[in-house]
Amino acid sequence: MTEITVADRILILDFGSQVTQLIARRVREAGVYSEVHPFNRISDEEIEAFAPKGIILSGGPASVTHSDTPRAPELVFNLGIPVFGICYGEQTMCAQLGGSVEPSDEQEFGRAELDVVDDCGLFEGVWQKGGKPVVWMSHGDRVDSLPPGFRVVGKSKNAPFAAIADDDRKFYAVQFHPEVVHTPDGARLISNFVHLVCGCSGDWTMAAFKAQAIEGIRRQVGENGRVICALSGGVDSSVVAVLIHEAIGERLNCIYVDHGLMRLGESDQVVRLFRDHYNIPLVHVDASDLFLGKLAGVDDPEKKRKIIGGLFIDVFEEEATKLGGADFLAQGTLYPDVIESVSFAGGPSATIKSHHNVGGLPERMNMKLVEPLRELFKDEVRELGLELGLPESMIGRHPFPGPGLAIRIPGPVDRDKADILRKADAIYLEEIRNAGLYDKIWQAFAVLLPVKTVGVMGDARTYDHVCALRAVTSTDGMTADFYPFPSDFLGRCATRIINEVRGINRVVYDVTSKPPGTIEWE
Repeated sequence: MTEITVADRILILDFGSQVTQLIARRVREAGVYSEVHPFNRISDEEIEAFAPKGIILSGGPASVTHSDTPRAPELVFNLGIPVFGICYGEQTMCAQLGGSVEPSDEQEFGRAELDVVDDCGLFEGVWQKGGKPVVWMSHGDRVDSLPPGFRVVGKSKNAPFAAIADDDRKFYAVQFHPEVVHTPDGARLISNFVHLVCGCSGDWTMAAFKAQAIEGIRRQVGENGRVICALSGGVDSSVVAVLIHEAIGERLNCIYVDHGLMRLGESDQVVRLFRDHYNIPLVHVDASDLFLGKLAGVDDPEKKRKIIGGLFIDVFEEEATKLGGADFLAQGTLYPDVIESVSFAGGPSATIKSHHNVGGLPERMNMKLVEPLRELFKDEVRELGLELGLPESMIGRHPFPGPGLAIRIPGPVDRDKADILRKADAIYLEEIRNAGLYDKIWQAFAVLLPVKTVGVMGDARTYDHVCALRAVTSTDGMTADFYPFPSDFLGRCATRIINEVRGINRVVYDVTSKPPGTIEWE
């Protein structure tokens, strides 16, 4: 269990929903600390030790009508604290407390109209009796009869018990998903549960987390321990570096390995920020010749990733040895990775996704991990970065893949192609910033395609590369929609790239969403 110290906390028991993480985020957005634990991987003793002010039961893909499907620990309903069931959580709550659930004749997926038939603590200040708010449904079963003590407070076309309440025990449940943005008032319902129903004060602030994290780092590292941080220049590793530096000062060393596949001016920016502005000890290694040499002629994207990851470990280990080694390796593991690593369903998600830069290093170099961000979501990391004084231009940067431009150059990579792509990408991002669109877009970048086309420039025939532009909107990168640029913006970008970047004579825009496509091209 976590060592985070807060007065109020909410426990979320996960039954396998694809959006369980969103529940935790909504609770934290309400200023209350929360953690997600699989329903079957937390003991009664651990639940009691966590001392939650309330418990939320998530949705899930199983059917309560089957005998061997997930159930909440019986302790949940005997602790005398509020419980909120969502979708599957509502169904198992009803089944376990004396109600019944049956397969629905008609499934409900997508937006639905909820008929609010009565008031309750969950709805206070949000919905009133007689209202018909829009909610997001995703279920094939439905509650058929309520357990003793419950009353119906909301219904839909195919769910007669779409929202239920037991006011005496402070048990509430809904068939819809309040955690998703498709339920417009859902975040307010969750806020009502944690504040009005559970009585949480909302003491989860980034200033408080910063102070606790610094103290935790000092306690873990000790008075003499030394830490090495693999600095990529991205948001996560940057925040980790500044946070640890505040905790232990000069006993932190950062190593920045430039593989020659960064964006235009990125390496200079990283060096200036950390070495000059923060005065953090930084080793800057220009290993571009090594990386590009090993990548020559390699066109398989997975081979590219493995080459880059393996070389990074070699270079990092060599530089760490020159520094005299260290006791700890800093890593930017985030809470979504932690949640994924303990998925009750097992399978591929049962292993934390290792950062390409540091995967395998702790074991190879006999170091312990320092992971001060492992309780945070991405948006919280950005908030912490601002709390630490990192510039907004660094904190708000779009995600950038570890292998860098190597996976934005389909096919073999060389220095000439990387230079061409760097220039085109910089122009594209500059135009996006000039249009005031950068913060509205999740990720935007250029791709240099492995094809050439005929063009006419200055009355002469050309045969040069095609550049594809990509921009998507997303909340978490799991799904994404292409950004609908106006045609004049795309025309302006194309004109500038063709005129200013020698080697490109055609520009296209990628209008594929995810799914079916991915955000990156490789």
